[in-house]
Amino acid sequence: MNIRSLTRGDGVVIGAAVVLFIASFLDLSGFDCPAGLNCSGYNAPNAWDALGVLMSVFLAGIIGAALVVVGRSMPGRKVLGLDLGPFGVAFCVFALWTAFWTTIDASDAGAGMILALLATIVLAGGAVATPLVPALKAPLMNAPRPQPVQSPYGGQQQPGQGYGYPGGAQQQPYGAQPGQQQPYGGQPQAAAQPDPQQVQQAQQASAAGAPAGDFTPFWFAVPVARPLYGEDGSPSPIAELAPGTWYLAVEQRGQALVAQTQDGRRGVLQDTTGIQRG
Repeated sequence: MNIRSLTRGDGVVIGAAVVLFIASFLDLSGFDCPAGLNCSGYNAPNAWDALGVLMSVFLAGIIGAALVVVGRSMPGRKVLGLDLGPFGVAFCVFALWTAFWTTIDASDAGAGMILALLATIVLAGGAVATPLVPALKAPLMNAPRPQPVQSPYGGQQQPGQGYGYPGGAQQQPYGAQPGQQQPYGGQPQAAAQPDPQQVQQAQQASAAGAPAGDFTPFWFAVPVARPLYGEDGSPSPIAELAPGTWYLAVEQRGQALVAQTQDGRRGVLQDTTGIQRG
């Protein structure tokens, strides 16, 4: 699971589920001690003393929140043929529906029931509104700076050096001055002036598209969440690339890119419009 793919809406859902769990230990109903009676030993029941309310409000809401978060951070996972996200949203709405009518029906709702009703309102609202409200679709955590890419010669290239890293240095141009350090720790060599015919051939090759063997990995970020499909051509996504996170492009296939996620999974990003290169 990639926690950096979570959105602010997912954070709202998680927070509401935590409040709902706390409310399950509070009183479901109030109690006024009659005059003249000693009520010091009386404890009002909580959700764990009422199985019906516990399962239909508290645990249903918590399970729904878990399914929503897992479904959005691990797209493609299904239960009984249903995507986890919509399945979790249905649980959250059901918990709100039950909490509302249980509170209305109670003659004297306690702190636990009132807090549960408020928590389920936020829970269901966050689960339903997250895909619709741009502010809730924003990343919950800022993307970290990408790690240095492993050099093919065994060492790690530092930020700003070598291929793939955002802002990385370009390769030594043809017109480099003699005595400049060459990549990968090579000895300084004097660079010859390029032949005009070679320059023209390089420009033509660039216009026609460089061959796959010349592809240089690079870091990129997507402007909006986009699915990552399997390299075998499966129509079901194996992951979802989240905005605000850097991913490594390791291969180009026409207009598509083969990208690698932080957990090592590789897949094909078919929609590359508007991506931000590092």
